[in-house]
Amino acid sequence: MGVIYDEEIFANLFAIRGQPAIAPWRLALISIMQFAEGLSDRQAADAVRGRIDWKYALGLDLGDCGFDFSVLSEFRNRLIDGGIEQELFEKMLSRLREVGVAKSPQKSTH
Repeated sequence: MGVIYDEEIFANLFAIRGQPAIAPWRLALISIMQFAEGLSDRQAADAVRGRIDWKYALGLDLGDCGFDFSVLSEFRNRLIDGGIEQELFEKMLSRLREVGVAKSPQKSTH
């Protein structure tokens, strides 16, 4: 699917000093994959550590040790506090439409 989220969309969610340990675009994709599979935060963090398909989708090395599951709830809080959750959703839908995985809604002819 290529790049869905660029780093700029997350710029206001994180402090200027330092760098988040996990790229925000990865956390966004993990959150989507977590939702799609109905996983808890702990199960999603375990999937990042142990599943080859998740590592591949996230562009991680096979030996990547993952992260603590609490990072996911912290990330969701940042999204909501920053008010960008809808923007992330729209970007994902747009990309899915571009690659032909989702269709645009049909306009009513009434």
